[in-house]
Amino acid sequence: MKKNFKILFLAVFVAAASCSFTTKEFNDPDKDKLLVDLITHVLQRGHYDSKDLNDEFSEGVYTNFIDGLDPIKRYFLASDIADFEQFKYDIDDQLKEKDITFFNYVYERFEKRLEEVKGMYAKVLETPFDYTVNESINVDYDHMAFAATQAEREERWRQQLKFSTISSYYDLIEEEKTKADTEEDHTPLTSTELENKSREQTQTSLKEYFDFTKDLERKDYFAIFLNTVVEEFDPHTNYFAPPDRDRFDLRMSGKLEGIGARLQKKNDYINVVEVISGGPVWRGEHLEVGDVLLKVQQEDEDEAVSIVGMRIDDAIKFIKGPKGTKVTLTVKRVDGTIDEETITRDVVELEETYAKSTLINTGERNFGLINLPQFYFDMENYKERNAASDVKKEIVRLKEEGMEGLVLDLRNNGGGSLRTAIDIAGLFIKKGPVVQVASNGTNKEVLEDESDEVVWDGPLVILVNELSASASEILAAAMQDYKRAIIIGSAQTYGKGTVQNVIDLNQWIRQSDLGDMGALKMTTQKFYRVNGGSTQLEGVKSDVVMPDRYSYIEIGERDYDNPLPYDKIEPADYEIWDGYVDFQQTIEKSKERMKKSEQLSLIDENARYIKDRRDELEVDLNFNNYTAEIDRRKNETKKFDAIDEYDNKLNYTSLPAEIALMKQDTTLREKRKRWHKNLSKDIYVEEAIHVLEDLKLNNIKASKVANLKN
Repeated sequence: MKKNFKILFLAVFVAAASCSFTTKEFNDPDKDKLLVDLITHVLQRGHYDSKDLNDEFSEGVYTNFIDGLDPIKRYFLASDIADFEQFKYDIDDQLKEKDITFFNYVYERFEKRLEEVKGMYAKVLETPFDYTVNESINVDYDHMAFAATQAEREERWRQQLKFSTISSYYDLIEEEKTKADTEEDHTPLTSTELENKSREQTQTSLKEYFDFTKDLERKDYFAIFLNTVVEEFDPHTNYFAPPDRDRFDLRMSGKLEGIGARLQKKNDYINVVEVISGGPVWRGEHLEVGDVLLKVQQEDEDEAVSIVGMRIDDAIKFIKGPKGTKVTLTVKRVDGTIDEETITRDVVELEETYAKSTLINTGERNFGLINLPQFYFDMENYKERNAASDVKKEIVRLKEEGMEGLVLDLRNNGGGSLRTAIDIAGLFIKKGPVVQVASNGTNKEVLEDESDEVVWDGPLVILVNELSASASEILAAAMQDYKRAIIIGSAQTYGKGTVQNVIDLNQWIRQSDLGDMGALKMTTQKFYRVNGGSTQLEGVKSDVVMPDRYSYIEIGERDYDNPLPYDKIEPADYEIWDGYVDFQQTIEKSKERMKKSEQLSLIDENARYIKDRRDELEVDLNFNNYTAEIDRRKNETKKFDAIDEYDNKLNYTSLPAEIALMKQDTTLREKRKRWHKNLSKDIYVEEAIHVLEDLKLNNIKASKVANLKN
């Protein structure tokens, strides 16, 4: 299908800014100041809802940067905050002057406080905790004041460490009870030994944390500061330092050219923590979990580079590389032996982000379900693989198996490519508008499906929840406005109705010695439904509301500090799909079933219980009271076990093409087995099938049209 995806405003902006900045503004050799100047310039000229750099803006940056560095108030003292106050309303002026005094001042103080508490936590953990004392800790850090003195901060650390350790102590005691019941020769540890062990575990965890902070450089903290600045414009505008941009590209494409292993730094060593199924390491059995990587040698170089002690992001740069190239790794095996492994890099498909389908049999009829976790696409070649083409393939395969109705599962789908959402909408409707996009609140563009082809014209249900966002909401909203699908799920979806574009900041820089400047993901446009309403904040309200565990938890766009507002524009010119004869009656019948469902009543009760527990901010540090509270909660939640024991009595079968793959890929077979087991417990899928059974197509009208043509 041919689509109209002009973003003229952005193209003009990029061209104009590119000309002016490379010749006039950027002669400052200081990279940090250059970044500040570049980013603020780009934001003020390109952001959808540009903000003035004023005292209100300054106050927001001030508060959020300090909160970002010390969210639970265990480093800074009240005197530090008093010192920082001098900058509270000056940051806007500093940004205009490429002045980073505020950042430098706070960063240097933070480094000092970080060093102080490194010795403090070790000192606290030298002494056993007294769990007979009646005391508690309040974990409402947002409303907590900073410690006034060093002694008060040390007491805060003591309480925090006791809070961290008491759970380990409880777990160790429970483990001892289990061992006593199951192991005949078990020699039990004393309570003193268990208490010592619990403190050791906390100390190890803190040491690993501070080892991690030791790896952080000034540029990492400066990236945090830059993000604090850009997020004042809106929550979805972000600065990507170079490694973060690489990870963003990976998430969007679902691919990574490399060796196919997940790595993690522990102490000074890079460890293999996962071998990705289907990747070159997996195929050649080169590595296993627990192996340690010591050196990396490229195929065109004579010497290997030691990566011991190297920052993990830097080590990954050596290990990753283009498809077809070779890399030789010096590996310390789990058994201590050292080998060399030569691996040919290849594309690793991250299958968990891709569409998958199943055939559902009720005993009388067949229905299809397609799960789409993300609106993905190949960033270099859209036609290579994308969510829309994959969904189309699954629909065709399901139709071949006699599908009579389709469920499209967008639950937990956070979005992705707008183009794929429009292409997927085109699979269900004849050509017409799918979404409206406004730039700077004035210029409106209607993005349309331009093909008459309808791949699926049968009954359609879309499942959503509070975590269905962005492109998910565009697709669900369009199908709802056209009355093409019935939307089942949470009261409303996430409510992210804005468009972001990733802008490579290096395009404005002529100076090659400055290094990689990273990228800016910036909100440049806003989504509007074809009926004129924005999906911003409001999201998509389900036709049939079903409670879930998120029902009473603050989640979604509306819970950010500074989201863009909801508004409306003129509706687009579109025709409602008239393929159903009982659309509204089907919705009402579903609502009646919901009222009578004992399972949904239990889910709703569980959701309220979760909300109540999350609101409890006082934790008892007396061990007897702590244990009693856990026992009480265990008893309270026993009745909710029935939620996971539910059986919707539906049968799930993979499609023939996938069954053929499973014969050679046992991992895929196991993944689908687990997925089908989860679906069998899913009341939302069950209700979707009931709705599909109730939906009746307007076959009479269709046949009349056919006769008239003849």
